[in-house]
Amino acid sequence: MSRYRTLTSHRLFWPVAVLVALLVANTVYRPGFLSVELKDGHLYGSLVDIVRLSAPLMLVALGMTLVISTGGIDLSVGSICAISGAVACLYISHQPDQNGFAGVLIALVLGFGTALVLGAWNGVLVAVIGIQPIIATLILMVAGRGVAQLITQGQIITINSSPYKAIGVGHLLALPLAIFIALAAALLIAAVLRRTALGMVVESVGGNARASRLAGIRSGRITFLVYVISAACAAIAGFMMTANVSSADGNSAGLWVELDAILAVVIGGTSLAGGRFSLSGTILGALLIQTLTTTVYAMNISPQTSLLFKAVVVIIVCLIQAPAFRARLGARFSRRRPGAAPVSPVADERKEQVPA
Repeated sequence: MSRYRTLTSHRLFWPVAVLVALLVANTVYRPGFLSVELKDGHLYGSLVDIVRLSAPLMLVALGMTLVISTGGIDLSVGSICAISGAVACLYISHQPDQNGFAGVLIALVLGFGTALVLGAWNGVLVAVIGIQPIIATLILMVAGRGVAQLITQGQIITINSSPYKAIGVGHLLALPLAIFIALAAALLIAAVLRRTALGMVVESVGGNARASRLAGIRSGRITFLVYVISAACAAIAGFMMTANVSSADGNSAGLWVELDAILAVVIGGTSLAGGRFSLSGTILGALLIQTLTTTVYAMNISPQTSLLFKAVVVIIVCLIQAPAFRARLGARFSRRRPGAAPVSPVADERKEQVPA
């Protein structure tokens, strides 16, 4: 019994359990769901599509994890995705040879640089001026959509560039290239945060910014840095989104991705109050969100109820992984059994560990 409680108290247990349940439900509904086949040297299948389509969300969620771990929030990542993708596609559309690698590289640099400037803008508003993060990033969330539509002049910019398209639908070693890009970003962020003192500094700023300042940590610089990193991750995600459809739409590109990213971070075990964070949990949360989206489409759930279905599943995941909710639920069941010892919510909370 103690082993069971230890296992179920792990923050990643319930997201994994729900992810497995969704995969089983899809397999029952569609027996060929788990099949993966090799065609023309490329792997195809629903599982491959889930990982490929979750790559942009993973990138956005990784940046969001760092922002949330400092006690902030970034609502502008969707607009940054749209702006960076629009800048890149606009430059490529003006090139006489859209398949030239030099032109695509310059387009990526321009889009990435624009995103860094926007991330720095958020960082200045939050860390220097002292505006509340939700207000500071809400400004760019709203204004950024207007900027993206100004860049595209309210039109959908269509391009025909094979190198740029490869970012979203290209393959490497039989797997989608987007998977390797997201994995490389995750490994780089994990190496910097977990192999250096930066990770502990970020957590200390989120845990208690005033105490970290008294300890000699320049919390303002750390806060500024995480918003720039979040914007950089959103820029790469924006390239993937526009590359998937070979076009840039300032109105719909990255729309509501910030909400899915926040859900992925919370499902992965990172507290919205700041402090300790879990990169592996965030990746798992992104996979769960994308699997849920795929399930909605695979089971032909009507568009009118699809968002409600996703919301119900997310609420269930968040509730069952909450220590206080599990403790109360366990206490209620234990009272129904004669001679059972009551469950202490405080003791269950102390056992909770956030994975690295």
